[in-house]
Amino acid sequence: MAGKNILIRHAKEQDIPAIMELIYLKAEFDGCSESVEATPQKLEVDLFGENPLAFVLLAEVDGEAIGLATYHFIYSTFLAKPGIWLDDLYVKAEHRNHKVGEALMLRLRQIAQEKGCARIDWTVAVSNDRGIKFYERIGAKIRNKVRLCRLDAQELMREFRIPESGVRIN
Repeated sequence: MAGKNILIRHAKEQDIPAIMELIYLKAEFDGCSESVEATPQKLEVDLFGENPLAFVLLAEVDGEAIGLATYHFIYSTFLAKPGIWLDDLYVKAEHRNHKVGEALMLRLRQIAQEKGCARIDWTVAVSNDRGIKFYERIGAKIRNKVRLCRLDAQELMREFRIPESGVRIN
């Protein structure tokens, strides 16, 4: 890949097949291929509909999508400023160590600056030593004092009641 120009751009609706491929490759890399529920139809609505829920940066070489960064905006009440949540960063194996990840993160930093964001947050698997070193190299601080918490779809559907407490929810 030496000498090839890397293009970083926002994805368009016609990029959905490439996005799907990269999502599957990322899930395979993470060891959870079976967890992918994304479909082209869902992505069309959620990424390119009237009110997009998330955004995708694509990395391309010679018109081929070789990597992506998916993100959405968050808000810090402590800072009273927006931020970015980086959901996925993935580069095809054969294109790693060619500055593709750096280019995606640079563009994400530019977007954060343009939008007045205070920070970019994301998670990294504790077993992903290579990823941790990459993130530290680009200036990220790895925070070990916090843990990811999640209410999954099944838990969201479970009935939850506050015992007799006088609490009203409107």
